[in-house]
Amino acid sequence: MCEYCGCRTVPAVRELMEEHDAIIEDAGDVRTALLSGDRAATVARLQHLASHLDPHVHREEVGIFAALRAQGDWSEEVAELEGEHRDLDGAIADLDPADPSFGTRVLAFLESLEEHVERENLGIFPVSVVTLGASGWDTVAEAHRETPTFLTT
Repeated sequence: MCEYCGCRTVPAVRELMEEHDAIIEDAGDVRTALLSGDRAATVARLQHLASHLDPHVHREEVGIFAALRAQGDWSEEVAELEGEHRDLDGAIADLDPADPSFGTRVLAFLESLEEHVERENLGIFPVSVVTLGASGWDTVAEAHRETPTFLTT
């Protein structure tokens, strides 16, 4: 993960990136449970991961993404990332522990999630730091007030 651009000096971006760190840690826990052969633990870890993804995605979409869209900046990239959010949500919802391809599908989901997080950390977050004006940061702040981080619960 990049540490050069100063993104983490902006509190709202730092918090989203810290949530990404926690989500990637959750993904590692899912992978460990899966590779141990414990499907029940894998499902439990997936549910935990999903409980973090939902509020995180909401904060991104009604915060930074909405602010960038309102400024007319990076609309295509934002739309792609929102599409990835929907794809990830659908992929996790479609996981069936009884399906023989469960393990393969979990690993594919985790890989997609990790790639998505990297795209945000190295792309849209640095862009937002240098692009958003005061009204954009007001939108981000409101999203963060509306949906507090899961890191403190």
